[in-house]
Amino acid sequence: MKNFVRSAFVFVAIGLAIYAGVYWLAERLVYATGRSNPLFKIETAARTDYDWVILNASHAMTLDFADFNATMERETGLTILNLASTGSGPLYNRFVLEHFLRQHSAKRLLYVVDEFSFRSAEWNEGRFADAKLLRRTPFNWQIARSLVHYSRDEGVTPLAVLDYLTGFSKIKNRERFQRDRWEGEAQFDRVYRSSSLLVKKRIDYLYPSLVAPDLVNRYLTELADLIALAQQRGMQVVLLKMPAPADFRAARPEDPAFAAAITRLVSERRLGFYDLSAALPEPRYYFDTDHLNRAGVTEFFQRHLETILLSPLG
Repeated sequence: MKNFVRSAFVFVAIGLAIYAGVYWLAERLVYATGRSNPLFKIETAARTDYDWVILNASHAMTLDFADFNATMERETGLTILNLASTGSGPLYNRFVLEHFLRQHSAKRLLYVVDEFSFRSAEWNEGRFADAKLLRRTPFNWQIARSLVHYSRDEGVTPLAVLDYLTGFSKIKNRERFQRDRWEGEAQFDRVYRSSSLLVKKRIDYLYPSLVAPDLVNRYLTELADLIALAQQRGMQVVLLKMPAPADFRAARPEDPAFAAAITRLVSERRLGFYDLSAALPEPRYYFDTDHLNRAGVTEFFQRHLETILLSPLG
């Protein structure tokens, strides 16, 4: 029996040592191939203070495609950190902002408002367990503790914590040697050809017909908490609606209650607010049904965003 126990212990110890080595290599690859993950950007940020931080989902990510963020910095003389990530709602964005503020600061926050991200847990609690995000998120004990808190108090599945601590998604990542970028960036120079069928499929996916008002209100509260956190740290907050093609906007369901809630939030918190959803209606400015292409981002920046970024503080 003693020999069996000793052999079992040695076997387990060797297995754990091998796993630890593979985990270490997977973690090194996270830094070697990192690009778009918001927590990776925070961990590898070149400075501790910024003029602007940008948060939202993939519509805001286009502002950093093909290093367009560097173009905006060069044209404005400002420092900008884009922390947007695919399909991210206000709950996940608050998690990201909390981590940013642990060792960094910014004068202003640009939050891109996407109504779809308030309509499903998939874009909020669900983002924490998404393997594509977890496998590109660097390990940090502060992130781990925050995940535990979100699991205990915010409804995030404990499996997300377990995955992060064990590095499971990193170790089994089949794209571990590839540069971390959203597939949409590869289409950045594409010009979208309007399609009613594609628009309908996209709308059906982003805007499910049956949504509980309590769910939307919960995520509106999360947005309010995110804004309160930013303002407590001295940041001015600007809400922005990104442009979308005319056919996409026409198909998108109207939600007067949501619009009224955003208006109240802007008034109560004294926020800047720019609804530029109709600014670029032509399909030639998009690479798919609702994401700006290179020409669209350039046009949007030159016509509107540059002025917003350069507006005086106060």
